[in-house]
Amino acid sequence: MDGITVYNHFLGMHLPQLLLSNVPEHFWHTLSKKLEQNIFDSGTTFQLLEIDYEGSEIKSYEPLWSVVTTRDIERSDPNHIYLVDHAWTFQANSVKTNLRNTPNLLERMCAMMKVTGDTTEEKIEKVSHNVWRYAHTYALGGNDFSAEDRVPVWYVLDELGSGIIHSDNPNFRTVPFMHIPRQITYTLLFPIQDIEEGEPITRNFVEGNYTDSLQREAMLIPWKHYNNFDDDFSQEEPDSNYFLEGHIVEDLPDLEILSRRETTAGEKLKVFSNYRFINEHLTLPEFEIVHNEDDADIVWYTDHFKTFRDFSINTPNKFVNQFPFEYVITIKDLLAIVARRCSKKYDNLSALETSPAWLPTTFNMKTELSKFVAYYMQRKKAGLDNHWICKPYNLARSLDTYVTDDLYFMCRLPQSGPKIAQKYIENSVLFERPDIGRVKFDIRYVILLTSVNPTQVYIYNNFFLRFANKPFAMDNFEDYEQHFTVMNYTENTLFRMLCAQFKEAWALQNANYNWDEVEKSIFGMISEVFKAATCVEPPRGIGKSPQSRALYAADIMLKWQKVDGEMKILPQLLEVNWMPDCRRACEYYPDFYNDVFSVMFLNKDVDTCTKIL
Repeated sequence: MDGITVYNHFLGMHLPQLLLSNVPEHFWHTLSKKLEQNIFDSGTTFQLLEIDYEGSEIKSYEPLWSVVTTRDIERSDPNHIYLVDHAWTFQANSVKTNLRNTPNLLERMCAMMKVTGDTTEEKIEKVSHNVWRYAHTYALGGNDFSAEDRVPVWYVLDELGSGIIHSDNPNFRTVPFMHIPRQITYTLLFPIQDIEEGEPITRNFVEGNYTDSLQREAMLIPWKHYNNFDDDFSQEEPDSNYFLEGHIVEDLPDLEILSRRETTAGEKLKVFSNYRFINEHLTLPEFEIVHNEDDADIVWYTDHFKTFRDFSINTPNKFVNQFPFEYVITIKDLLAIVARRCSKKYDNLSALETSPAWLPTTFNMKTELSKFVAYYMQRKKAGLDNHWICKPYNLARSLDTYVTDDLYFMCRLPQSGPKIAQKYIENSVLFERPDIGRVKFDIRYVILLTSVNPTQVYIYNNFFLRFANKPFAMDNFEDYEQHFTVMNYTENTLFRMLCAQFKEAWALQNANYNWDEVEKSIFGMISEVFKAATCVEPPRGIGKSPQSRALYAADIMLKWQKVDGEMKILPQLLEVNWMPDCRRACEYYPDFYNDVFSVMFLNKDVDTCTKIL
């Protein structure tokens, strides 16, 4: 192909990346040529130098290397775009495993980071901490990729790229760039200022506009001195705009029209559902499965529904399986905000305890990182455990979720997408698994919301259990089977136990703690959540909609806590799930959908459901 054809072909595949990364257009021809011909010529323009601190002690945030230019560079010169190799690409939960399995990689990272140690494990520990001063991240986008494929990837640049230091007023930029024909990701290095021979080149490690300067300063903790470790960490509820940011606009039903809606008493309710387990397991004669949405009295969507106003005007007698603004409890950052409405001011609450007691201390890493850092450092000074579980706002199955006590890592995480940091439960109630030992477990309760204002909530009494596959200990935090319980979406073994079996085992393992009392505290917690979620108007709360019914799942752990000198078991709310997978519910309890539909749409009381609100 001639040069023009090659360039057009290059643009056809890579133009969205170039525009999204704001790579100036005058570099595109050169970049195309260098990729086509494998030209890696940064060594002709830059030199890597070791910084000599002349015997003074190097602070943890100070750079070890610098990169200088060996000639004058004009930012308008189209030749000055360079390809930088990646020395290491990894998932955040596989750092230590990679280093153990690849001795040459460990030695290369030790040389780059000037890490020494008497043993291999000592070196691995040091590199695992220091890597967050060198690592950068990108994620694949697009509907063609699965949720697993879109989990952020971390990478360390080669020695020259890793030697570039930070500046708030940089003269260069670096951006990751995937060369689609080879399926290889490089980093592009190009100037944004004119610089002279011998000048250090710099880049901004935290690009973007931040309205909160402390957020940016906290993100720069691995590379800059930070002055705000002792700041106040108290949290305030954001305004209504926060509840709307990043969400598809949804509206509210016309309540006047719905006040005149007719009932279909005595008639079969026709159900249209995209969810196969409803179609297979809803067998009561009061319901009929239909395959045309227009014929249905009940529409059960598996995608988010937003147009409640049109639905109320055009089909006032239909039901839909969602409430307006229900995402205030199903998205993790918003759930924490809602839960904190239940906070109580206890006289005996210590300075580092937070309320409500059933919500693990939670910070939004996108908006509250500086508060999190202050809380983290004050816990550290007090000698308290400081392990945190960091998870995305809106991903399930423990994807992109990490347990760590490394502040560098946690300060870097906001660059890989919005996340919360939630205090890891180090004193969880454990379950004795035959042939394995004491493992972590969590409990899933199915919740039925049948009305808002007045708010009516039911719980399906047969809860569901998930167990870790290895004995619990506060170590090996990269070991998924030791610290996580979601096994039904992985290749790991799923340990099956029914609700009744668990209660029998509980009575033997925890004879002094009656399960009925534990469950009472769980029901009370869920009741508080829904009161808090419906006590304010949308967008800060769930909206009233007489047409709506909804099914959620709450994931809960139990922890030990000393209260007034006595050990108590307290429930801990982890998350509330929208459209939970109910396959196991149907396999374990074949009448599951018959029972919950009877409550939601026939207003019947059934033995398997308890009204809690």
